[in-house]
Amino acid sequence: MTYVFLHGLGQTAASWVRVRSALALNEPAACPELASLMGDGPHTYTALSDSFAAYCEAISGPLRLCGLSLGGVLALEYTISHPEKIQSLVLIGTPYIMPKRLLQAQNAVFRLMPKRAFAATGFQKNDFIQLCTSMMDLDFRDGLGTLTCPALVVCGERDRANRKAAAELAKQLPAGKFRIIEGAGHEVNTEAPEALAGVLRAFWN
Repeated sequence: MTYVFLHGLGQTAASWVRVRSALALNEPAACPELASLMGDGPHTYTALSDSFAAYCEAISGPLRLCGLSLGGVLALEYTISHPEKIQSLVLIGTPYIMPKRLLQAQNAVFRLMPKRAFAATGFQKNDFIQLCTSMMDLDFRDGLGTLTCPALVVCGERDRANRKAAAELAKQLPAGKFRIIEGAGHEVNTEAPEALAGVLRAFWN
């Protein structure tokens, strides 16, 4: 059994450090840098998804996937495509239908930001924008009912952009549960790591 933690866009693997420390897992755990997975190829969602699938296939045994935002989208798609590989799934602030208008608004903001603002994410500015643009038509509704593994949907109390959709996502997953992290916004793993670790521990145990 291997735990795989997937960070959101704008985050890095370090965004999971405090959660993983609080969990003190006894089993192997991994947290890939999404920018590194993409390498020098095209920075599109399809390329990232393919790279993540290859990453997962290289890990022997079942997986417990836990992803936030973009990381959750990757985890959801991989679980739909490879259900035999997944022991459990955690989706945090994860849309299952992309909010196209929100992505367009974000891209407009990104275009105004200086290139140096993206340096810490591992992505170049243009790559960041290209990735967001390539995600706009993603829609996983048809695959939700096929997921039979235990699934937990988590959302920060102040994550207004995703809270309603998160509750609906949990209802559509056959074995879905829903939890709110009080006082947290979208980036629950950095805003409330101990609270999130407690929720994850209860779910996995």
